[in-house]
Amino acid sequence: MTDQTTETMGLPNLFGGFYPWWVLLIQGIIALILGIFFLTSPGMTLLVLITFLGAYWFVSGIFTLFSAAGDEANRGMKILLGILGIILGLAILAYPFYSALIVPFIFIIMVGVWALVIGGIHLYQGLTGGGWGVGLIGLLSVIFALLILFNPYLATLALPFVLGIFGIVFGFAAIIGAFMVRSQQKTA
Repeated sequence: MTDQTTETMGLPNLFGGFYPWWVLLIQGIIALILGIFFLTSPGMTLLVLITFLGAYWFVSGIFTLFSAAGDEANRGMKILLGILGIILGLAILAYPFYSALIVPFIFIIMVGVWALVIGGIHLYQGLTGGGWGVGLIGLLSVIFALLILFNPYLATLALPFVLGIFGIVFGFAAIIGAFMVRSQQKTA
C-alpha cells in the first residue's frame, strides 16, 4: 500500500478511486470554485466554460486528424470526429455568446430525451417483473424528462444554478473525502 493512491485495505475509496488524495482535493476545490461562480455569475461563468469547450473541441479535432494520419485503425471515424471537432470548436469560438445559449439548450434537450428513454426502459422493466423500485425510478425519470422537454427554455435558464449547487455539494464532498483518504493513508 502506498501513500500515492486512495486505495485502503485493498478496496478503492468511495471518494477518489485510485487517485492520490491531493488530486481529489484539487478536484474538490475546482468544483467548489466553479459552483460558487455559477451561483454568483451564471451567465459569465457559462460563457467562459462554453468558450473553453470550443477551444478544447478545436484542439481535440486537430489532434484527432493527426491521429488518423498516423494510425489506420478507425481512420474514417477519426477523420469525421476530427473535422466535426474543428468545425464545432471554431463555431463556438467565433460566436461565443450565441454558443452560450445554444449549447446548453441542446444539452438540456439531450438530457430530456435520454431521461425519457431510460425512464421508459425502467418503467417497462418495473411493469414486467423487475420490481416496484425499478418502476418507480422509471416513472420519476419519465416525469423529469417531460418537465425538461415541455420547458426546455426554463430548464436551460436553470442549468447554471443546478450546476452551481452540484459544484458546491460535490466540491465539499471531494474536499472532505480527500482529507479522509489522507488520514486513512497515514494510519495504514
